[in-house]
Amino acid sequence: MAEENLKIQEVFAGKDGPSVLTGVRRIFYLVTPNETSFRTVEEVPKYVAQASPFFLGMIFLELFVASLKNKQTPTRLNDSISSMSAGMIQQMSALFSKGVYLMVYIWVYENYRLINLPWDSPITWWTAFILVEFGYYWLHRMSHEVNILWAAHQVHHSSEDYNLTTALRQSTTQGVGTFWFFNLPLAFLVPPAAFSAHTQFNLLYQFWIHTELVTSLGPLEYVLNTPSHHRVHHGRNRYCIDKNYGGTLIIFDRMFGTFAKEEEKVVYGLTHPLNTWDPVWVQVCHYVHIWKTLWTTPGLTNKLSVLWKGPGWAPGKPRLGCIEDIPKVKYPEPKYDSKVSSLWNIYVAVHFFLAMVLYQELFAVVKTLSTAAMLGRVMFVVWTLVCVAAIMDRKPSAPVVDFTRCLTFVLVDVATRLSGSPAVLLPSPLLNAMLAWYLMSAVIWGIHFLKPTFKAKSS
Repeated sequence: MAEENLKIQEVFAGKDGPSVLTGVRRIFYLVTPNETSFRTVEEVPKYVAQASPFFLGMIFLELFVASLKNKQTPTRLNDSISSMSAGMIQQMSALFSKGVYLMVYIWVYENYRLINLPWDSPITWWTAFILVEFGYYWLHRMSHEVNILWAAHQVHHSSEDYNLTTALRQSTTQGVGTFWFFNLPLAFLVPPAAFSAHTQFNLLYQFWIHTELVTSLGPLEYVLNTPSHHRVHHGRNRYCIDKNYGGTLIIFDRMFGTFAKEEEKVVYGLTHPLNTWDPVWVQVCHYVHIWKTLWTTPGLTNKLSVLWKGPGWAPGKPRLGCIEDIPKVKYPEPKYDSKVSSLWNIYVAVHFFLAMVLYQELFAVVKTLSTAAMLGRVMFVVWTLVCVAAIMDRKPSAPVVDFTRCLTFVLVDVATRLSGSPAVLLPSPLLNAMLAWYLMSAVIWGIHFLKPTFKAKSS
């Protein structure tokens, strides 16, 4: 217990990660083969997990710079919380699956690799860089051109804003459909440690390009994937559809005819917006749509086409559908924005912050947890994110669901403390503050429920 508490103290004191300069370099892929080559997968740092503080720092920096430029704020609280919620759910789901993917990759590499690349050679590093990027291009492209894969990837495109929080809006199921076809084949050539490092750096690089503050990078626009190129990718203007799939580079888009330059002002989001902040519905909504379409589409061949052709396909149409079916848009387009009062925004922000605290605690102690304890933490964080979204969506069920959540936290925390085994391993002052806030939140909802009774009696 003492060792776990020490680990928590180090995480919240910022002692469990890279220096500021090193963390920033990693996000921009400005690393050397010497410092990022490893013999075994176990030696590869958790680069993405260690980047969380840098993500938050850059998000606040983006807000600050936007305010200095007197630009309209690029970030809305409800949209940003929705994006970060999706990212948190994706990372927590990876706790149950990522190890399996790596095990399979290692097994294929050890038994079927075609060549032996030395782990510490710059040639190996650059080979892994190019092949991971090439695999990502096709993974990303097929995630737009194959409906069942789009069901996962559409999560990332569901935001109508475009800022650094949008980068965190990720799918929990994308790896299930794409790993086997686009990542696993790399095991014939790329050592597992190099694959693990470069897939993380490829993902980290894509964080910073989700911004409107950077206009052009000059000559680098010909080679690198940049904010301008990626803005096009996120657009629902007709000229933006199915363009610019690169992760770090843009050269494969230029080679394979999927490149488009930023022209008219981009309108972001899905061609048919979801109009909700619910992070769970965002993850599953297109699967529900596919299921309904399967039932109403006649013929086995057509039903299979619903799965394996483009999201815009229908009987009698080309594989990827018709561009004329894409609704015409022109900036500015109205966005979904179910507004709540400032007090409720504060309430939502505090509970989301506490969810992030519990999320960080989960990853800090995950190796010491039983499956039940890990699952319990994941379920409560997801419950919190769903409740926060329900309040922002102004759903009628929000009061009951959130009151139940707050009361559950209070009861579980008090009961486990009395038993001598706290459910959450956090510094005592922070844990006490959380207990007080959850208790106050439950009281707020209790008063909310009693108001109609008081009014009825007074009348």
